[in-house]
Amino acid sequence: MTKTVTLVEFTAFERITPLAAGYLWSYAANDPEVADAFSFRIYDAPASSVDREAAAAELEREPSDVYAFSCYVWNMGLMTWLLERLADRLPNAHFILGGPQVMSHAAQYVPPDRSNVLVCNGEGERTFHQYLRQLMSDEPDFAAVPGLSFWRDGELVTTEPAERIKDLTEIPSPYTNGVFEPGKYTYAILETNRGCPYNCGFCFWGAATNAKVNRFETDRILQDIDWISDNEFMMLYIADANWGISPRDVEITKHVVHNRERTGYPLMMGMNSAKNKPERMAEITKLLIDGGMLTSQPISLQTMDKDVLRLIDRSNIRAETYTELHRHLREQKISSFTEMIWPLPGETVASYRRGLTELCRSRADTILVYLQLLLHNTPIYKNRELFGIKVRRVPDAAAEADVVVGTKWVSEEDYDEGVWLFYSMQSLYCLRGLYYLANHLDRTGRMDFDELFARAVDYFKRHQDSSEICRFFADSVANLGNYHLLNSGTHTHMLLHANRAEFDRLLAGFVAEQKFWTDPVARAAFELDLLARPYVYREKPRLPDHTFTELEVTLQDRGIQITAPQAVTDLLRDLEPMDDIPDGPLFMRHPLRRKLPFREDQPLHDNVSYCQGMTVHLREMLPEYKPVPALAH
Repeated sequence: MTKTVTLVEFTAFERITPLAAGYLWSYAANDPEVADAFSFRIYDAPASSVDREAAAAELEREPSDVYAFSCYVWNMGLMTWLLERLADRLPNAHFILGGPQVMSHAAQYVPPDRSNVLVCNGEGERTFHQYLRQLMSDEPDFAAVPGLSFWRDGELVTTEPAERIKDLTEIPSPYTNGVFEPGKYTYAILETNRGCPYNCGFCFWGAATNAKVNRFETDRILQDIDWISDNEFMMLYIADANWGISPRDVEITKHVVHNRERTGYPLMMGMNSAKNKPERMAEITKLLIDGGMLTSQPISLQTMDKDVLRLIDRSNIRAETYTELHRHLREQKISSFTEMIWPLPGETVASYRRGLTELCRSRADTILVYLQLLLHNTPIYKNRELFGIKVRRVPDAAAEADVVVGTKWVSEEDYDEGVWLFYSMQSLYCLRGLYYLANHLDRTGRMDFDELFARAVDYFKRHQDSSEICRFFADSVANLGNYHLLNSGTHTHMLLHANRAEFDRLLAGFVAEQKFWTDPVARAAFELDLLARPYVYREKPRLPDHTFTELEVTLQDRGIQITAPQAVTDLLRDLEPMDDIPDGPLFMRHPLRRKLPFREDQPLHDNVSYCQGMTVHLREMLPEYKPVPALAH
């Protein structure tokens, strides 16, 4: 009699292809004997919004003989709960867990009395296939399956590691072989290789693959892209550790763009960028921009401190690479976002502040500071006592995310201060609250970027009772809010739309307290910031509730006419990648291209999701400056 296998994957996003489950199904069913012995199905849902009771009830209504769980930090709380319930109610079923969160941690997740629950400790395809073949026997011998841990007679048994798959064509494509149902998903994940040549301390990728990279065949990749395009997927995400590491990645990108021209899909493509290939990454991003696929170049720095890079085994990634990449992108007027992690081993509040200042001086577009998760099986996890790691669990029942809130170099109070600095920097620099003023102060030596951010933090803390924005900052710091994917989108939605007037008042109150406020150029730069702060939605600009003393301002149908002091015009000309900023009156126009209107009839979640995406596409939102006579015609 045919046995049933249910592959369970609770994903990080809605309507995203459950690639791990698809691989397991494709690989196992490629064996004719396994295909005859088992029938497969995938049960997937977004971890953040799934109704766990309803999910369990649905799985129980159609019970399976075998359940395979794909376990990650964002779904492990949900998986642990579901495993206990199903194992209790379906005692004759078999369960196998895989994924970075459970590898080499069977004793933590499987009680000794659950001999029917096993853990896969590496790449899953071969191990899962051999596991199913054992289940075809009347007396399965799991000790003969490489890459497993399980309990037997009260003893935890761990078999020899499974050899990695060197020829990835061994894994049939779940896209072209019919595993993924057309029309069910809108967000496709695609691997072109597996592995990472780096061994960064915070990351599982390089540690898991011993720095070796294996590749899928190019023809297979192109066929998958054709299928994804033909089935009208909105988004394609390349899940390689270093997209752009190989010359063929440029050709594959061209194929994606060709398909976009052929079918209209996918609309966007995301990636993890190669660390030491700035010219190639700039070329790839330019291809996507020219192909009409709204994109922004990620730059994964993590820290600006050389001692920290050495501690986390990242010193082989050249710092000058990022400076060069910033320059390439700025010259081509392409958006980028720089990724940092707080607090890595060796980082201090002082070095973190210096790093933020250095990035602002390099004119980075958007700077994202991620909290550091203590991920299982990473070098930092293995050295957590040496580094003095302290963690705090994210209050999310679906997840099992432990945030690093202390190290030998950073106290928990320091950690909170660093997160406050991120919200300040994001508000004043990235979302352009005081962008021109901050640059003026830093260049004239009146106040460094990090000092401005720190003073703003003090101001925001003092106004938590009277400001919804400041309460959002305080709640996010206290409750690890920046763990959640849409926290940054909520921040953008508030400052650039819903609480725009409140933010104007906060900024005005803050700058009026500072000694630099006696400088007329500083006051003029602040007034320019009030006018130039982007609009994230498609809407007409409006004048803020402010009495302008340094700029002459006139609101017109198509934009704002501005007459500014020469010092401010010079600052604007130096900071913005535009060739025609004139002396004398300017015309500022906030572009509408590629923006969506605020959709009052849609859930706020949908609008915030849109803002989240726009946050890393800053250059799509920035105002344009033209000579006034040119606009008169």
